[in-house]
Amino acid sequence: MQSANKSEVEKILNDHQLGTLATVKDGKPFSRYMTFFNDDLTLYTATDNHTHKVDDIKNNPNVHILIGYTYDGLNDKYLEIEGQADVENTEGIKSKLWNEKLEPWFDGPEDPNYSVLKITPTEIRLMNTEDHEPRILEL
Repeated sequence: MQSANKSEVEKILNDHQLGTLATVKDGKPFSRYMTFFNDDLTLYTATDNHTHKVDDIKNNPNVHILIGYTYDGLNDKYLEIEGQADVENTEGIKSKLWNEKLEPWFDGPEDPNYSVLKITPTEIRLMNTEDHEPRILEL
């Protein structure tokens, strides 16, 4: 398997915010669409403290993310990301991630129901490459 180029992975993360987050619920995968923000390959997404995904992550922090597919054709590059998720409630990270798009769900960065999921990748695969072979980004 070939290595992925970090700049190509970062470009996909910077160009795409919508992806799927899969957690483990009752021993089975459970996926949902989420909006992701990244900081040097670490992904962040806002959530309500009272969601199933928060419970899932507390029971099993292993997650899987798909992000980057643009529907342009068969060779659309996208990422498969395996990682470890943590539920973050610090003021700093909540303020850093806060934006007006979160206003329909939360009263502001101080809202006690508002948390941030921090996903630290353990493996990133660049998919749909020209040679149709996944490329792994060495972390």
